[in-house]
Amino acid sequence: MLTSDSKQTDSGRTVRVTGSSARTGATDREALAASLKQQAKQRGFNPVGIAAIAASSRLHLRTAALERWLAAGHQAQMGWMADPRRRQIEALLPGVRSVLAVGLHHYINVQRQPGALAVARYGWGRDYHRVIDQRLRQLGRWLEQACPGVRWRACVDSAPLMDKAWAEEAGLGWIGKHSNLINRDQGSWLLLGHLLMTVELPADQPAEPLCGSCNACIDACPTGAIVEPFVVDSRRCIAFHTIENRDTELPASITRAMAPWVAGCDICQEVCPWNRAPASSTDADLQPRPWLLNLQAETALGWSDQTWDTLLRASALRRIKPAQWRRNIRSLG
Repeated sequence: MLTSDSKQTDSGRTVRVTGSSARTGATDREALAASLKQQAKQRGFNPVGIAAIAASSRLHLRTAALERWLAAGHQAQMGWMADPRRRQIEALLPGVRSVLAVGLHHYINVQRQPGALAVARYGWGRDYHRVIDQRLRQLGRWLEQACPGVRWRACVDSAPLMDKAWAEEAGLGWIGKHSNLINRDQGSWLLLGHLLMTVELPADQPAEPLCGSCNACIDACPTGAIVEPFVVDSRRCIAFHTIENRDTELPASITRAMAPWVAGCDICQEVCPWNRAPASSTDADLQPRPWLLNLQAETALGWSDQTWDTLLRASALRRIKPAQWRRNIRSLG
């Protein structure tokens, strides 16, 4: 949503510049960009970077790759991936000039209990859509005070935006062969968010890809979902089927290989060399719900819809309905 005329402020240094980028001096823009990044880091985001809408040729190549991916049917039942706004950022915010890209490191250095069912780490804590959106909106309100007249829009991965491509353009990292964004320091355990802005700010250098000849993620995928480097076929992906597939039964090719995953899949990230020694996040919003680390099949199959609703309150995993949880668990055999 576009902002209102809210005058709420956040603590921290502000830089006063005009709302028109044409009348804003280069020094003021650099100061505003630096302050905005600092504000983002104070809210738990790291890495952070800025991309210009007049993007590099690589972003155009990413757009073409998306077109090929859609034409091949790799989106499976996810029809929203074809939303034309995904390739036209101006449709999300008319007059957009810059994009602040942020990463939220969500790796927690704890493991599930022996014999427990596996749930992707992104879903362990509070719904990251809400967490990132709320913090981005705080940044947007701060920006209104620092740059009167600016308009902005907060976007999480539910928005029709090529989020990984814009994060790559902003220098946060590169898109790896498993299609996740990889940062040299944080690895690929990153949740992404973007703040679209109508002020033109100095752009960071786009990231350079560093996967090299490594094919660890491709070799480790038990269903062969990474059909070629950088291309994931959702029709073969455990994460897609356990989260997005609404059929009453899962394909045999998935059920044969999915154990112990019942909600998402982290295999391609677990084997990535850039994730060998990840730091553990201390962010309170990302800490795991204890029951997710000791999810037992027999117990979970006895839970009512109301129990599932209670356990998944304010969780990104609410996208998986109770019937799907039971289907996924029974599919393990």
